[in-house]
Amino acid sequence: MRTYDLSPLYRSTVGFDRLASIMDNVKSTDSGQSGYPPYNIEKIGEDAYRISIAVAGFTDADLTIEARDGQLVISGKKVAEEKEVNYLHRGIATRAFEKRFQLADHVRALGATTENGLLHVDLVREVPEALKPRKIEIVAGGQVEGSVDV
Repeated sequence: MRTYDLSPLYRSTVGFDRLASIMDNVKSTDSGQSGYPPYNIEKIGEDAYRISIAVAGFTDADLTIEARDGQLVISGKKVAEEKEVNYLHRGIATRAFEKRFQLADHVRALGATTENGLLHVDLVREVPEALKPRKIEIVAGGQVEGSVDV
């Protein structure tokens, strides 16, 4: 088990006090996941991302995608086949799965598509205008409008 000392980071940052809890959450959700099904995470633009998951054998009705509590949860559960099949070899796994991806602030899912046995989930980071950089004017010799005396 490894622990990291993040105190040097706190000396020069403001508002990252929940960073340690996010890292712990990611670590705990990652340790319980298997490598099934395989997936890719791509950066396809300045603020655009795509998660692609191999879902061969699953229909769109077998898949569920939810965004909740800062996470994207993708799960698949194959509906039992009505007729029994006698496989000589079964190499396409269709066992149930659940993948969790921790989303950064202001990242949301735009939509999902399936193509050639892959599920593509498109994500975008949308930073609100209030959080974008803005220039602060310096007022000479006076009090800034709306400021509070200390």
